[in-house]
Amino acid sequence: MAKYIVEQSGPLKGEVVISGAKNAVLPLMAAALLAEDECIIRDVPMLRDVTFMKEILMSLGSEVVELEDNVLSITTKDIISTEAKFELVNKMRASILVMGPLLARKGVARIPHPGGCAIGARPIDLHLKGLEALGAVITYKDDYIEAATGSQGLIGDTIYLDFPSVGATENIMMAAVLAEGTTYLENAAEEPEIVDLANFLNKMGAKIKGAGTDTIRIEGVDKLGGAKHTVIPDRIETGTFMLAAAITKGAVHIKNAVPDHVKPIIAKLRECGVRIEVGDDDLIVRADLGPQSSTDIKTLPYPGFPTDIQSPFMAYLTTVEGSSTVIETVFENRFMHVAQLNKMGASIETAGNKAIIRGNARLRGCQVMATDLRAGAALVLAGLVAEGTTEISEVFHIERGYEKFIDKFCGLGAKISRIDD
Repeated sequence: MAKYIVEQSGPLKGEVVISGAKNAVLPLMAAALLAEDECIIRDVPMLRDVTFMKEILMSLGSEVVELEDNVLSITTKDIISTEAKFELVNKMRASILVMGPLLARKGVARIPHPGGCAIGARPIDLHLKGLEALGAVITYKDDYIEAATGSQGLIGDTIYLDFPSVGATENIMMAAVLAEGTTYLENAAEEPEIVDLANFLNKMGAKIKGAGTDTIRIEGVDKLGGAKHTVIPDRIETGTFMLAAAITKGAVHIKNAVPDHVKPIIAKLRECGVRIEVGDDDLIVRADLGPQSSTDIKTLPYPGFPTDIQSPFMAYLTTVEGSSTVIETVFENRFMHVAQLNKMGASIETAGNKAIIRGNARLRGCQVMATDLRAGAALVLAGLVAEGTTEISEVFHIERGYEKFIDKFCGLGAKISRIDD
């Protein structure tokens, strides 16, 4: 098993280029199943999760070719299987996203319960309820879930989501593009990744309006074709490097970013005393100009503060002046990093979905474990300012979501290395 060795590094300085968004590229790859023609996706981050999705698509009949660095060609002339393999699906939760496209194109989909990070229950009932509303019949067989349309196919309907789930919004949207009639998806997720998927589907010939709002209108079409698309920059990676600059009291120029996508992070860092200069597609984060103090955060669906940046932000809050409160409303089990940060010398108490962080912690390097993707990033940030050496295990979680993670950090002056234990 690989480990990261992180040394106290001093202020990070320089430039970093943000990769394409993990949470955007996976649904884009799944959407390519909807067409027989070639789809070309650019700015694809080469991550473990992307590799898993490539394997899933190829097992279903797709031809997936890397045309050049970070550019994928996906062609699915014929779907040879409507069953996603357990050994692939179990590695990654986003694999559930092939269900909508399979159902739309072939009328049947069979998939095991998906895996992924253990940050909460994250039930898929909203996905299934939405597909049922379009006319699918859902059955449970052993560890598998099967959806089938029968001879009538999918029929558009009005669907209300009890919670604005990103995955459910994406799955239902992909199924509805080939349904007969019009679908209205209410209380839909509004994340930028939803907009990116809708833009890609519209390039393929879909008729989607309202993506990025809480009501999406999908007018069904008979067939989709190929398209070319560039993935949006990763807003969580952007936020991670913003916090890396802040926690080390550095100065970092972040390129290929969409500032509008990280507004809550900008606002909260400014409250703490970090200076942030915003450009059209870049950010300059200056944390070397004065003291920084505490703030409170509460995670919410977009456009609120993103749950995926909660753990890295908590690592930062352990180092500033004063006490902070963090309230997690999206996932019920996303405080697993607290024990690891406390092991390093942080002072964090949790009660239910609330954490109280006492600042000015004197962090010390030790052996810790990445319990999930974003928790791993939080431990790296803490290790950058901790006295001594921090050894982080289970780093496969981190590598699921950050492209060239160590190279980018070392390019800013961080002292991080990867070893195979």
